[in-house]
Amino acid sequence: MTPSHDAVHASACENCQTLLQGGFCHVCGQNAHNPLRSFGHAVEEVFESFWHLDGRIFRTLRTLLSPGRLANAYLAGHRAPYVAPLRLFVILSVLTFFVAQLTLHFGEVKLPKPPPTEDGKANLVAAPDESGITFSKQTTVDAVIKERDQMLEGLVAARTTLPPGLGFVRERMDQNIFATQRLARERIAQLQPDHPVLAQPDRYPEGQPLPEVPEGSLISIGGKPFDAETNPVRIDWLPDFANRWFNKKLARAEKNVPRVTQEPELFFTRLIGSVPSALFVLVPVFALLLKFAYIETRRVYLEHLVVALYSHAYLCLCFLAICLVQAIGNLFASDNFWAAIPHRAVIIGLLAWMGVYLLWMQQRVYRQHWIITLLKFSVLGALYFMMLITALISLVLTTWVNT
Repeated sequence: MTPSHDAVHASACENCQTLLQGGFCHVCGQNAHNPLRSFGHAVEEVFESFWHLDGRIFRTLRTLLSPGRLANAYLAGHRAPYVAPLRLFVILSVLTFFVAQLTLHFGEVKLPKPPPTEDGKANLVAAPDESGITFSKQTTVDAVIKERDQMLEGLVAARTTLPPGLGFVRERMDQNIFATQRLARERIAQLQPDHPVLAQPDRYPEGQPLPEVPEGSLISIGGKPFDAETNPVRIDWLPDFANRWFNKKLARAEKNVPRVTQEPELFFTRLIGSVPSALFVLVPVFALLLKFAYIETRRVYLEHLVVALYSHAYLCLCFLAICLVQAIGNLFASDNFWAAIPHRAVIIGLLAWMGVYLLWMQQRVYRQHWIITLLKFSVLGALYFMMLITALISLVLTTWVNT
């Protein structure tokens, strides 16, 4: 009997025109539901194609909690009940680092407050050296003037070396220059109220802009400040276009110094968002390490890749749990050390369990003696840790340049 035709269910497959006998075409496999005719089916298709949130995802996650059980089942041919390893890894990695962007935060970087002076007021002038000399310790006007001039000379000299991107530091130096003069006058007035120097104007009147000075650079080339156009970095063995690209990125990184300092949240968010891309490179490399470590098992590379994908999927799951625990801890944030112990203990426990899980999984999948497994696990862990650190450094530099 030909199925009834309505606005949502067609009587024949719209792809190959085969008469339908159920919810899917038995020739090409296309769904009989037309997502363009029903909003509900359209939403269902989105979830099914990307997340595939049917009973398998929950069965897969439940099985994944047991070290090595899911990988062994999949390698043994029991693939239908579970989500494929690559799809599971993609889902968990994207979800995990999306949640990480929402739950992990870094506040604004604030410069430390200056220490109070003897009279309880904030001392806006940093000590000129580690001896902690201040104007309050000077007992003569000449000593105050000498100390003031040394401070001003040092601050003005340092101000001229700042690169364009560190304008906010220059503003703090300007404040210190004005404060140096003000506090020096206050000290002179305490020592000798009628001293002639009090009738003279300050070298840098407060409230007026300081003299313009040439801006420096964080990088010097040939004793001169770096400039992508006039004084670039030149690597002889690179072609001209590569040197131009490198100098462009270097200039961008230098300009991003104040952005990263003033907006660490933006930098951190973009850094976290780029981690899944790095994992797509690290996972195949980890599978290659497993191949070399267990070459005597004669397993093909794709079998090791399955183990790598499921192990990284579990690590993403643990990191997701850490993010959620941290978010819950932030809701009950307290300055009390003891109040923060429970959620910190959970996070430390999850981090410790991640290593135990991976060791246990490796032993269950490859079925070698615990001592041999531990030895291989240690070597693989050390190599992978070095690769992970390298990848993180590369991510930080890439994010810094492209922020």
